Amino acid sequence: MRLIRLKEVIDCTGLARSTIYKYIDEGIFPKSVSLGDRAVAWVESEVQEWILERIAQRDGAVTECL
Repeated sequence: MRLIRLKEVIDCTGLARSTIYKYIDEGIFPKSVSLGDRAVAWVESEVQEWILERIAQRDGAVTECL
């Protein structure tokens, strides 16, 4: 299991920092893991799964239109 910091989450998803935290508050993005008083990270596999779900939604929407 690998933990990734915010910069890498932003790089992987293309989302802004504020959007990531908004999605967490809305329950649609994986929650971060506390590493200490002022440090958090995300489980890489959870972020990758979230990205794959977005791709599946996109592909499902395309299939439904055909």
